[in-house]
Amino acid sequence: MFEAAELGRKVSKSDYKEALPALRAGLTEAQQRLRDSGVSVLVIVEGVEGVGRGEVVNRLNGWLDTRGTETHAFWDVSSEEQSHPRYWRYWRSLPARGKIGLFFGAWYAEPLMRGTTGEWDRARVEAAATRIRDLERMLALEDTLILKFWFHLDKDTQKQRLKARKQDPDSRWSRRRNGDKLLDYKAFVGVGETVIQATDTALAPWYLIEATDPRYRDLTVARTLLKAITERLDAEGPVHREEILSHAPSLPEAEEARLTVLDQVDLGQSLDKARYKKRLEEAQRRLRALTWKAHDAGRASVLVFEGWDAAGKGGTIRRLTAGIDARLHRVIPVGAPSDEELAHHYLWRFWRHVPGSGRITVFDRSWYGRVLVERVEDLARAEQWRRAFHEINDFEQQLCEHGILVHKFWLHISEAEQLARFRAREETAYKQHKLTDEDWRNREKRPEYEAAINEMVFRTSTEQAPWTLVPSEDKRFARVAVIETVCERLEAVLD
Repeated sequence: MFEAAELGRKVSKSDYKEALPALRAGLTEAQQRLRDSGVSVLVIVEGVEGVGRGEVVNRLNGWLDTRGTETHAFWDVSSEEQSHPRYWRYWRSLPARGKIGLFFGAWYAEPLMRGTTGEWDRARVEAAATRIRDLERMLALEDTLILKFWFHLDKDTQKQRLKARKQDPDSRWSRRRNGDKLLDYKAFVGVGETVIQATDTALAPWYLIEATDPRYRDLTVARTLLKAITERLDAEGPVHREEILSHAPSLPEAEEARLTVLDQVDLGQSLDKARYKKRLEEAQRRLRALTWKAHDAGRASVLVFEGWDAAGKGGTIRRLTAGIDARLHRVIPVGAPSDEELAHHYLWRFWRHVPGSGRITVFDRSWYGRVLVERVEDLARAEQWRRAFHEINDFEQQLCEHGILVHKFWLHISEAEQLARFRAREETAYKQHKLTDEDWRNREKRPEYEAAINEMVFRTSTEQAPWTLVPSEDKRFARVAVIETVCERLEAVLD
């Protein structure tokens, strides 16, 4: 593979100077067009040691408008980053729509380094590459233009360059991937070839750049970047749109043939006031002890609350958090996305709130909006919400792999009970703000929502992150059931 980058390509100083003005003007114009395009650009630079990745990035920062460019170097993992899932540090740095992000290595650094040192075997490197390929595909399909540059030097040239840099008192080249030990060239190139072959796709291609001559290297990167942005902006419509078939069967019209998981929920369960008070106090006391135990063990939790309008999510969350020390938890109410959130992939705003070790984040509505309200209300294209099932499962799997417990609750009430609660809200002054025109419109689409909920549970209730369908016709029963379920799951992993 790398023989193609050992050809001795170079650019003379005069040719470089002649090409540079037009190239810089083109980049500036492309960046201006990019600002209002709804497209973000992610540039990843990788390669063997000593190729001058920092020089390339510095050059691009000098040629591009810094107001629309962000540079991120992922060196040592901070203590905060260690307390979160591996990809958290990358998600929070992704460029917004209209901007360019320059990443040193990013998610490629760890599999390359650990594969080279032998900490990871080939199977684990390939597994990491598969996750990377899925991530890049997901970003590309949501209008992120991804360009990945692998800079290459032959072994002899690398040795000469590293020796010169080490002897240069002004050189800051002192932070190698493996501490003070130089990575084995042959091993690194071998792992690099494995990773490149596994992640070189039409949506996120690798560009192999010969780095012996800096002028050739820099001009080639800039010209490639300019061409890619220009072609993307000149294309009409979403160029990466995919038609993905639904796996949901086409059902007969008979009512019995259209039963959903919600029809299996026993809505007749209830608690009288005295039993409710006793069980609630016991459950909250139990929860407080368990959450401190989880904190001391470094086990974080994510709690997801979804359900019908007026199903009692807010009241349930308040009783739940009353049993948790306020220093350990935070509640994230999820509504319509802000302009900042719309400028990123839909999962970005949730990655930002993933808890650190021993902490608890409660989501009052969540990423499941993509496969529920956005699906039913046509706020997401069919191919977007259909592929979201896989994206959500992968997101939750990453949380679980990090040791985070994921609890997901759907609060279920009947159509008649929902109507009664809507009427009560209309008549109660301090509850009227909870009722909107949208709530009434959603009632008209209840069959569509029921079908979407059924498919959501089918596709995203996993062994590690199961759905719990909570009968909420009686609010007291629902509140106690949720807290006791959380306690049972905590006990199962902490004992």
